[in-house]
Amino acid sequence: MTNFAPCNRERPVLGWLLQRHIDWLRTCGVPMPAIVQPELVRLARGYRAADGRFDHDPSGPDWFAFSEAEDVIFWRPKTAELATWNGRSFALGEAVVDDASGYALDGHLRVFSDPLDWLRSGRMGIVVLDWARAFDELRHCPRVAVAESLLPTYRRQMRPARMPQVSILRKPEGAAP
Repeated sequence: MTNFAPCNRERPVLGWLLQRHIDWLRTCGVPMPAIVQPELVRLARGYRAADGRFDHDPSGPDWFAFSEAEDVIFWRPKTAELATWNGRSFALGEAVVDDASGYALDGHLRVFSDPLDWLRSGRMGIVVLDWARAFDELRHCPRVAVAESLLPTYRRQMRPARMPQVSILRKPEGAAP
């Protein structure tokens, strides 16, 4: 049913949303299609480790879980924490980055500041988890629309980590033109 990609660790233990979770999402303005498509939002219990990875713990608090191509992203609305299962994803919803149809007719990749806004939009965009990787992942996007609250972060992070040192090649003296 759900295609959670294999990773270095065993797959996370995921449950189904309870009615109270669905009611909360709907009350927050999330349309039902965003809860079930492209993959059903799932539920997990655990904690965010110091390395940003999710540690499953049946006695831990509830987290929403979202399947990515090579990872699972976890979100705890109560604390606004985000975690990843194996650290392969740089963003929630990252499949839309390479979807050419999103840029058609002057379309933009939408970068949201939090998962709730992303869900309210029908998952039409991304939420960046790892800004250190964002430049390399987004530099080929023709157009990007960024949440106003993220603009300072976007401007600071959207630069290459390093540039090569440049030297000038000069013609040797007495060389033919």
